[in-house]
Amino acid sequence: MQTRFFTISDHPQGTPARELFELHEQALPDLAEGEVRIRNTWLSVDPYMRGRMDGVTTYIEPFELGAPLEGAAIGEVIESRAADFPVGTKVRHMGGWRDVAQLPAGELETLPTFEVPEQAYLGVLGMPGMTAWSGLNLIAEMKEGDNVLVSGAAGAVGSLAVQLAKAKGGTVVGIAGSQEKLDWLEAHGVKAVGYKGKDAAQLTAALNEACPEGFDVYYENVGGTCLEAALNTLRVGARIAVCGMISRYNADGPSAGPGNLAMILIRRARMQGFIVFDHWAHYPQFLEEVGPQVEKGQIDYEETVEEGLERTPDAFLKLFEGANRGKMLVKL
Repeated sequence: MQTRFFTISDHPQGTPARELFELHEQALPDLAEGEVRIRNTWLSVDPYMRGRMDGVTTYIEPFELGAPLEGAAIGEVIESRAADFPVGTKVRHMGGWRDVAQLPAGELETLPTFEVPEQAYLGVLGMPGMTAWSGLNLIAEMKEGDNVLVSGAAGAVGSLAVQLAKAKGGTVVGIAGSQEKLDWLEAHGVKAVGYKGKDAAQLTAALNEACPEGFDVYYENVGGTCLEAALNTLRVGARIAVCGMISRYNADGPSAGPGNLAMILIRRARMQGFIVFDHWAHYPQFLEEVGPQVEKGQIDYEETVEEGLERTPDAFLKLFEGANRGKMLVKL
């Protein structure tokens, strides 16, 4: 059987050029004992993948030039030499950026059984959803009545974070770019603040207007101007969960830090970065809490879908244009 997959031919400088992504085809070897062959149906593209393209080990190994790229995917087992994964089993795994994956059984997870579309396990009930829940609950230790600020608030992670925060009863403010995203936030009872065209002082003023008493929790997805403005609006004892800083992922050189880090001292705030993989042991707890809400339609989630394996690089690059609302997915 043949598999088609994407590689990168060089380490990008700044925003990756579309030409760096190359589509290859090759024959798969015979299945070894304990291996499974999966026909992928959905692929995930995520901002963290940009860091893996630099050839530098961070919290995860970099992508290897000329080797198949990796990412979360959902598919159906079509051949198996592993008793736990018979043909027809729906699974989640990290053999994305390809149409057919061949993996050891230990690298697969059987999909949970909630009555939701299978691609939800790449988004609201997958890594992005778990990331939102972990940042608020495990890192920021969100409490009832906390005022919460979320940047990137209409993205895959932020859109769930604002809804989970709303359920705790405090004021929730979301920072986003396009008018469409701002409208979505407002429709979900979230005070929406646009960052486009604003410097840190202007964004600070807009946040103060949205929540004059300040924020107990800041969920950071963006960095840059958003972080500087957020630091100006903290309450005493605030907690900042740093999930990502997408504003600098394609930077050509070092980016300036916020000039007001002293606010962490003045407000006696705690700022902690986290990687969701470190907290995956809590995934069953997350599923138990959030799964039934998604199943019952109590949590709204958005998806932006590109069709066809060939569109995977395009879907990935659109993440850095803010072109997605909710989870960016590729349907095969």
